[in-house]
Amino acid sequence: QAVNADAFVEFRVLGKGGFGEVCACQRRATGKMYANKRLNKKRLKKRKGYEAALVEKRILARVHSRFIVSLACAFQTKTDLCLVMTIMNGGDLR
Repeated sequence: QAVNADAFVEFRVLGKGGFGEVCACQRRATGKMYANKRLNKKRLKKRKGYEAALVEKRILARVHSRFIVSLACAFQTKTDLCLVMTIMNGGDLR
């Protein structure tokens, strides 16, 4: 089943990074909360991070652990690559 940006309602920004930001979002159909990592395509291309983003997507799709977020779905918009992951409150490796 195809997923796009209209399937989610975005809430607040959870964090920002060099290529984009992570927002809390809710799936419209189920009401379940996720973390949406939006990577800006222009920044990825400019900083040559496109391949690293695809590797990250592949790794997140294969990981199934209680301690590491896993990929729920991925899609792209006109300006962003979006990785929708399970959300973990208070999760930080520091």
